Amino acid sequence: MQMTRRESLYFGMIMCFGMVLVMTFYNFYLNRTMFKMSFIEGITGFFSAFIIALLLDLFIVGPIAKKIAWKLTVNATKKIYTVLAISICMVLGMAFFMSIYGLVLIYMHSGFTFNTVVTDFFTVFGKNLIMALPLQIIVMGPLVRYLFVKFIKTNKLEMSA
Repeated sequence: MQMTRRESLYFGMIMCFGMVLVMTFYNFYLNRTMFKMSFIEGITGFFSAFIIALLLDLFIVGPIAKKIAWKLTVNATKKIYTVLAISICMVLGMAFFMSIYGLVLIYMHSGFTFNTVVTDFFTVFGKNLIMALPLQIIVMGPLVRYLFVKFIKTNKLEMSA
């Protein structure tokens, strides 16, 4: 699925929106804050995470993940291997950085715990990775690709015809 810069931006926005939405609810559930906060606090938390994730996707994690994935699959005969490599690299990078973001928020709201920062980070990272990797590969990846081809790629083809 070759994409222009604009299409890549749309694809990234849709993917980030879906992943951040599900991961936000997941983390609210894990931290037992889902029903303790107001609707506005929840929306604010989602949009701040979405903006951070989109910036990471566009400028840091996305470019690095794609370079690594293309090097890993340079001799791959099937496109699915490249897609999976990019997805896995993206999830690893995004889970890493978004876990740092989440940990900072936890410390800001709850203060430091008895564990070390490193232990807390690996706990948060592990929990996020366990959810994000299957979510990306099994649900969001195929869903976003389908929606992208159905509504964005199709519109471009219709406009040029």
